[in-house]
Amino acid sequence: MNNQPMKPAIILAVDDTPTNLRILLDYLKELGFKTLIATSGERAIQQLELVLPDLILLDVMMPGLDGFATCRQIKQNPTTKDIPVIFMTALSETVDKVKGFEAGAVDYVTKPFQQEEVLARITTHLTMQRQKRELAELNGTKDKFFSIIAHDMKGAFSSLLGFSSLLATSIQHYNPTEIQEIAQMLNDSAQNTFKLLENLLSWARIQSGRIEFQPRELNLSQLVKDNVELLCENANQKGLNIINSIEPATLVYADENMVNTILRNLIANGIKFSQAGGEIKIAQKIVEEFVEISVADTGIGIPAPYVQHLFRIDKTFTRAGTADEKGTGLGLILCKEFVQKNGGQITVESVEGQGTTFRFTLPAVL
Repeated sequence: MNNQPMKPAIILAVDDTPTNLRILLDYLKELGFKTLIATSGERAIQQLELVLPDLILLDVMMPGLDGFATCRQIKQNPTTKDIPVIFMTALSETVDKVKGFEAGAVDYVTKPFQQEEVLARITTHLTMQRQKRELAELNGTKDKFFSIIAHDMKGAFSSLLGFSSLLATSIQHYNPTEIQEIAQMLNDSAQNTFKLLENLLSWARIQSGRIEFQPRELNLSQLVKDNVELLCENANQKGLNIINSIEPATLVYADENMVNTILRNLIANGIKFSQAGGEIKIAQKIVEEFVEISVADTGIGIPAPYVQHLFRIDKTFTRAGTADEKGTGLGLILCKEFVQKNGGQITVESVEGQGTTFRFTLPAVL
C-alpha cells in the first residue's frame, strides 16, 4: 500500500560488555541497519524514551537491572510493548529460556555469536513485525472502506429514493416549477452517488493493483483548462473566479487519467469550500526535476488538528461545503495515491477562515 522506500531498521543493542557491543555494532552496520547502544538496562529504558527502535537485542546477565527485568519493563510500557525483544545469552538451561519468553522476549541468540544466526533471527522478527503493522493497517483500511460504503452509500440512496418517491407517488400535487426543482435535486443526488461509487471503485482498484499506469508527455496547461471548464458551472453558481496560471508550454510525464482525477478533485474541493465571490488560483513552479502545481483557494480553511488526517483512509475528515455540498472523504486520498503513483508528493497548508493551498509534484519534461 505504501510506495515509499523502506527505511533502514533501527536496532537497539543492550550489553554491559563493550567488546560484545563493538563486534555486534560493526556487524549490524555492515548489513545496513541503523544501530543504537546501551550499556545497561537502566540506560536502555532511558534510550527508549527518546527513540523507538524496530527491534531490541538484550543481554540477559547485566548488573543492576538484568535483561529479564528490563524486558518486563519494556513490555509493561504501552509505547514500547510491541517492540520485539531478542535475548542475547550464554545461558543454555531450558528454565532460563522459558523465563525469557515469560518476560516477553520473542527469541534468543546464544553467545558467542554466530553472525548468520543473528542475522536470520533479526530478519525473521523484523519481517514479522512489518507484516503485523501492514495487517493492522489493512484491517483499519478495510474497516474504513466498509464504513464509507455502509454510511455514505446508504445516505446517497436515501436521497435518491426520497426524491424519486416524490415524483412517483405525488407528482399530481406539484406544479411544473416544483417538479423541475425536485428533478434537479434528484439529478444532483444521482451525480453525487455516482461520484462516490466512482471514487470507491478507483480506490479499490489501486489497492488491488489492478489500475493501469500509462505515463506519457502531457501538456499541463491544457489539462488544467479542460478540468476548469468541466467544473465551471459549479464555480459560476458561487460566483467564483478560477485563475489558470499554468504556462502554456509546461509538460509533465505522467498518467493522464490520474492527473485529471487529481486536478478535478482539488479544484472541486476549492469550489466546495469557497464562499461566494472567492478565488481559486492554479499555479506552477519548477522544483529540480519536477513541476510543483498549487491549487489555492480563499475559502473557509481547515481546522489545524484535522490537516494531518486529510490523506488517511483510517482517519478521514469530512464536512459539508459552504453551500452544504456533501463529500465522501475519498477524493483527497485518491489524489495522494495517484500523485505517489506518478513519483510525486502532495502537501497541504491551510489557515482556518483564510483558505487552503494544495501542492503536488509531477515529473517535468525539461
